[in-house]
Amino acid sequence: MSRPWAPWLLSLSLVAGVLVFVPVLAHPEDHSSGREIKVRVVPTYPDIARRMQLNGKVRLEVTIAPDGRVKHVRPLGGHPVLVNSAVDAVKGWRFATAPSETTETVEIEFKESNSN
Repeated sequence: MSRPWAPWLLSLSLVAGVLVFVPVLAHPEDHSSGREIKVRVVPTYPDIARRMQLNGKVRLEVTIAPDGRVKHVRPLGGHPVLVNSAVDAVKGWRFATAPSETTETVEIEFKESNSN
């Protein structure tokens, strides 16, 4: 049985501090199949976002081919400085196979915590 959403946490250390990504799969009522993520690519925190101390969520609509590859990613919201990084990462994700193409909504939260 697959879960309609699966929260998970990834962290990445940086020289200037600690960067924490908290991507959460959302389950919209009208479109989600709840396909399991098999491979996750961690988005890079853009240098300009770090200098601006920019945090926030990026929401993406992801179209997934039957073989589990990401076919298309459409930004639904988020700061423009963070969107490209999130899109690039999600394009590298791989999902479980399914009989047909599906659409998922993904939210990626960018947070930076300075340890200094």
